[in-house]
Amino acid sequence: MQTEEIGGQVRQFIEENFLFREEADLADDESLLDAGLVDSTGILELVAFLEGTFDLQVADAEIVPENLDSINAIVAYVTGKLAAEPTPVAAQVAA
Repeated sequence: MQTEEIGGQVRQFIEENFLFREEADLADDESLLDAGLVDSTGILELVAFLEGTFDLQVADAEIVPENLDSINAIVAYVTGKLAAEPTPVAAQVAA
């Protein structure tokens, strides 16, 4: 999956679920927490979205601002997770 596609899906989710201010201009590197867009419950919603949309598992230890506090951070995190997860064929070969 392309980085731009991941970023688009993440941005759409954030705009539809958390962006309630008049100005819908959210920079890719803007902190979601500092902007007051996401709280602890919102982070859990975001994690559920990432797991469901990108078919990955987010470990509790990975729920940190470095991974989830901006669109850029989320895209980097998801891209890294997808690259690290074995493909079904690779998993079968390894078994």
